[in-house]
Amino acid sequence: MRVIHVFSDRHVLRVRGAVAAVLLGLGAASANALDRLDIVVAGGSGDLTQAVQDASQVRSLQAQGQTAPQDLLAAARADYARILAAMYAKGHYSVVIRIRIDGREAAAIPALEAPTAISAIRIDVDPGDPFRFGVARVAPLARETELPEGFRSGAVAASGAVASAVDVAIKAWRETGHAKAFVTRQDVVADHAARRLNADVGLSPGPKLRFGRLEITGEERMRERRIAKIAGLPEGETFSETELRRAETRLRRTGIFSSVALTEDEQVTAPDLLGITATVVEQKPRRYSFGAEIASLDGVSLSASWLHRNLLGGGERLGIAADATNIGSGESGIDYGLTVTLDRPATLTPDTTAGLMLGYSHEDEIDYALDSVTFGLKFSHTFSETLTARVGLTYDYLDGRDPGGSFTFRNLSLPIGVNWDKRDVANSPTKGFYLDAEAKPFAGFGTTGSGLRATMDGRVYRSLGEPGRFVIAARAQAGAVFGSTLLETPRNDLFFSGGGGTVRGQPYRSLGIAVTRGFGPQFLIGGKYFLAGSLEARAKVSDKIGVVGFVDWGSIGLDGFTGGFSSSHAGAGLGLRYETGLGPIRLDVASPISGTTGDGVQIYVGLGQSF
Repeated sequence: MRVIHVFSDRHVLRVRGAVAAVLLGLGAASANALDRLDIVVAGGSGDLTQAVQDASQVRSLQAQGQTAPQDLLAAARADYARILAAMYAKGHYSVVIRIRIDGREAAAIPALEAPTAISAIRIDVDPGDPFRFGVARVAPLARETELPEGFRSGAVAASGAVASAVDVAIKAWRETGHAKAFVTRQDVVADHAARRLNADVGLSPGPKLRFGRLEITGEERMRERRIAKIAGLPEGETFSETELRRAETRLRRTGIFSSVALTEDEQVTAPDLLGITATVVEQKPRRYSFGAEIASLDGVSLSASWLHRNLLGGGERLGIAADATNIGSGESGIDYGLTVTLDRPATLTPDTTAGLMLGYSHEDEIDYALDSVTFGLKFSHTFSETLTARVGLTYDYLDGRDPGGSFTFRNLSLPIGVNWDKRDVANSPTKGFYLDAEAKPFAGFGTTGSGLRATMDGRVYRSLGEPGRFVIAARAQAGAVFGSTLLETPRNDLFFSGGGGTVRGQPYRSLGIAVTRGFGPQFLIGGKYFLAGSLEARAKVSDKIGVVGFVDWGSIGLDGFTGGFSSSHAGAGLGLRYETGLGPIRLDVASPISGTTGDGVQIYVGLGQSF
């Protein structure tokens, strides 16, 4: 973008031009510390002062302790242009900048007379009055194009507003098929006498085009036909920027490629086809992962997984996951499980993944033990980067014993769920929300009942003040089983409360329903209704260390969420977080604050936030 400055007889541009940094290594002397740096912005605007501070390379060097005179002089010379650009971005085009090094103007210091020591630097900025848009026009525009609110006559003329308006206009034309839209002219004139910026930009939409052939380069094991199927680019249909980027996202989502780029041909294929080239780089096909968590009463939890990203050359993902929990727990035996999954992307539609799942698990709890086998077919559909849905058909078999004797459950279920994830970061969110809900109708065989199991997990995050510095996090969980009686419901479909996933400070799965079966003794199983809530206040005390205060509450019911056959408990505590490249290491210390299911302090250690 070219800016033409127009001046009246009474106004001159007072900016001392930015001077390029030069090599100042001749006769380098020992560096002395910079004793003082003052940044003064006329008018006292906090917003403008912050902009100058952020732009100043001198300030950045001081913060890093790099105060060699040669470096400071080079940075001061560069700061003229950097600060000027920052003021342009705020709509100030009559700027006076003075940068003095021990009283001398930095731009006037000869390159061969660099000081051997620098004790004080002062940066004075007079931004002048802000300019406002007079003419603010980009034309022609595609139908229903909405330019940014800041690009209008009378608005403060921030330099970025012009570029943003042009970018929006070009994207709108591309969205309607005009892939070759471009800028034909741009007249941007700053009138210093009137404090006005006139911006008049002309566009050429170019011809309306359709998607042509998709060419693929860079693939190794992956078959071209499957890459095209996964990309789902609608060949022969009207070109759309959204569809082009969606195809890129589908390829990245498979996890097969470390790099994906879709580019348009320079030339149009007659009559109106625009070819696309997909350049991909495949990752190593195998991935391993391990995890561990420790709780003082629940013991050690271990997990491991192995993944093959491209088993047969068509994007098939074979995964094997194993876990063992309650290792060393004084309350129950060891639980363990093994799950094998095979997923195939772009089945039925480019956004639909089909999968098979086979799992085995063993639970050794205080009052019962069981073995279960699960086999199922599942489909998941991605509506957007944040919204997915799933449906499956699953057969479950459970066999176990409790103080009342042996039991067996067999059922066929149809789980239907949705996941909506608007968090900024999955393992340590600072804003946004997360919602996962599932309804699972099931039909029992033999002594197993039939009914519906419904669950919900909702989380919300909000930063107060500086983003990420102080975060309030809240979580609500709920579950219910309708239709079948308590003893007819499969044990792994019932609900418990207590432990790291629900109520910290209370023993793992310590809150349930006490029952008897036949003439046997009383024992504990899960309930049909479950509610839980957690509230955390997360504060960062440094870039690496954070502290957390939290309170958790949970309730289990027999015939409803509340009433005489429901009970609750709660826990509270403090936590410490240490940030790593993979997420924060979590240390929580909690104790009960209500209920009768536990006493004493419990400690939890893991990777990532608790929710």
